[in-house]
Amino acid sequence: MATATAGVRGMAERANAAFAAGAVVVPLAALAYALTVAPVRHHMYVHVMAGVLWTGTDLFMGLVLGPVLGSLDVGDRAEVFGRFTPKMTFLMPVLAVVTVFGGVTLAVRLGKFPHADPWIALMSTAIVVPGLLLIASQFDALSDLRALAVVGAAVVGHGVWLADVLPAFAMTSPEMIAALVVVTLLSVLGFGVLLPGEVRMYRQLTSTNPNEEIISRIGMRNAKLSGVQGALQLVIIAVMVYIRL
Repeated sequence: MATATAGVRGMAERANAAFAAGAVVVPLAALAYALTVAPVRHHMYVHVMAGVLWTGTDLFMGLVLGPVLGSLDVGDRAEVFGRFTPKMTFLMPVLAVVTVFGGVTLAVRLGKFPHADPWIALMSTAIVVPGLLLIASQFDALSDLRALAVVGAAVVGHGVWLADVLPAFAMTSPEMIAALVVVTLLSVLGFGVLLPGEVRMYRQLTSTNPNEEIISRIGMRNAKLSGVQGALQLVIIAVMVYIRL
């Protein structure tokens, strides 16, 4: 735990402590407001603004930053990612959480998501279990008993949850199903691939002998996958238009 805490603190210092704190606290405070005392209009604003920032950043990384960095040599790319990655590690997961959680709760609040509980349990299972397996795979921990214990606990926990809510399962709207599928893909990609990649880059950056090739390779992969995420987010924006109609 001390090592993990030191790692987070070190990454925050690299990102700029004020930026790291603001990137986490401000969106989460906005989400807390939306879920408690905010009127529907403000709840919608929080969801939409978080989604705009998330989508815009992903598209920028995939369509602009990725091609620019692709023209640089390995050392220059590694240097850019060394400065860029710590900030994204704090900003992007929080924007994703606020967008997704804010959107699901908004849909329930507006009556657009009938029979939500079983679907949320299914979506959570489809995100958490594959996500954990992908994280373990990236850190070569699929044979580590501690990692397998975490995955096992997630499987058992979600199994209990599903057993509790699935008897009430009923179909929801096709638009909501499409939105849930895209959100699941985005979440698995973001938390199972992109975020662990950023952690791996940070570990290289703080090692005694950073491997610029690894930093550059993971950074370029993440930039390309950010473009994929941006495309998926454009799909979900189209789906949201139909939900609102």
